[in-house]
Amino acid sequence: MEQMDPLDQIDPRTRILDAAEELFYGRGIQAVGMDAVRAASGLTMRRVYQHFPAKDELVEAYLRRRDARWRASLAVHVARAGGTPREQVLAVFDWLGRWFAEPGFRGCAFVNSFGELGATSPAVAAAARHHKAEFAGYLAGLVDAVGAPPATAAQLALLAEGAITVAAVHGDPAAAAEARAAAALLLDAAAPVRS
Repeated sequence: MEQMDPLDQIDPRTRILDAAEELFYGRGIQAVGMDAVRAASGLTMRRVYQHFPAKDELVEAYLRRRDARWRASLAVHVARAGGTPREQVLAVFDWLGRWFAEPGFRGCAFVNSFGELGATSPAVAAAARHHKAEFAGYLAGLVDAVGAPPATAAQLALLAEGAITVAAVHGDPAAAAEARAAAALLLDAAAPVRS
């Protein structure tokens, strides 16, 4: 019996998006042409263009999917961490530390894409803003459960964004632990533990 290629079992759109995500995140959007995506996906150019008639459409789909996957991974980690609302906020920074330590970590895909194309692509700028707003909204929900003032969420978002940038630029996952320690101090000041 002939063995089936595992790639043949993955739908073409997913194969294209998987290839695009690896290439766009690893090398940058402008540095990657559609032919590189075609080669990495193992599909014909005709098949790639059937799913994504223009590179702009592929970039937008990549960013939408990455946003959904990133936020879902974070939420699952925090939910599994359990604990008090305060511990759940701090679990965000634990998750960031795991992400920073992954091979190939290159910082925030949305900041990177905005830096490359935000001035010329309204869709990329909107995707980056959407991702940041959703992350801030997620933090706001966690902060509300702690009982801290709403402004604390924006402050925690700044800590997280700074940690992402420092980890990417310096290649140092310890930025997450440093941001976590600062977040703990911020939470203690914003919502002191009551006995």
